[in-house]
Amino acid sequence: MTHLAFMSTVLTHTPIWVWVLLLLLIALGLTQTRPQRLTLQRAMALPALMLGLSVWGLLVTFPGPAAPSVWALCALACATWGQRGTALAGVRWSATEGRFHRPGSWVPLVLMLGIFCLKYGVGVSLALQPALRGDAAFVLAVSAGYGLFSGLFAARALALWRLRRLRGRQHDLHPA
Repeated sequence: MTHLAFMSTVLTHTPIWVWVLLLLLIALGLTQTRPQRLTLQRAMALPALMLGLSVWGLLVTFPGPAAPSVWALCALACATWGQRGTALAGVRWSATEGRFHRPGSWVPLVLMLGIFCLKYGVGVSLALQPALRGDAAFVLAVSAGYGLFSGLFAARALALWRLRRLRGRQHDLHPA
């Protein structure tokens, strides 16, 4: 079977709901490319949703303690490191409005598509080679991948939280 025929077979045997999910993720990601005014709760919703989906996908696919442990370690390391490198250029917190003013960014779309591609690739790999479910290297690599994506979402959320706390404290100290 040629590579093209193989890919065609994989794509045509993918359930319709997967393509619907991909379209929804793209639509959600595209909304993130426009400037937004968000409450803290709304700013935290997308990272929380993606973190939940990541953990759920991991636990359903790889039960047992190894996968969640590697996921947590990678997520924590990436979130800690990512906060330092997370540029929130142009993001402002308005304490009087209780909202972030955030310019558009392509980063959430890229992260969502990265998680989707990882999940899709894992699903195809396991469908073709179910024995990979017991392959420690595969399980650990996938767990680390999910953890890294989760950590990047968490880093962005934590940076916003920190900005709100810092700006809110400044506002309390120096009211307008």
